[in-house]
Amino acid sequence: MNKNVVIYSSDTCVYCHHAKEYLKQKGVAYEEKNVSKDMAARKELMTQGFMGVPVIKVGSEIIQGFDQERLEELLG
Repeated sequence: MNKNVVIYSSDTCVYCHHAKEYLKQKGVAYEEKNVSKDMAARKELMTQGFMGVPVIKVGSEIIQGFDQERLEELLG
């Protein structure tokens, strides 16, 4: 089952790098929205009530931070 995965990240976020590396290792395709470079992505994230990254969307589920256990659950 292939779910739509979006990760909001920044250049300086260590957990963002861990999360992206984890998704790559699992072979999961994802869309990255870098809030360091993309002001629209930053506004989008803030309107959803988040101030920090990573925020990972898997389908309609949202994970704040890099929660590997929760990601595995959602990705199946």
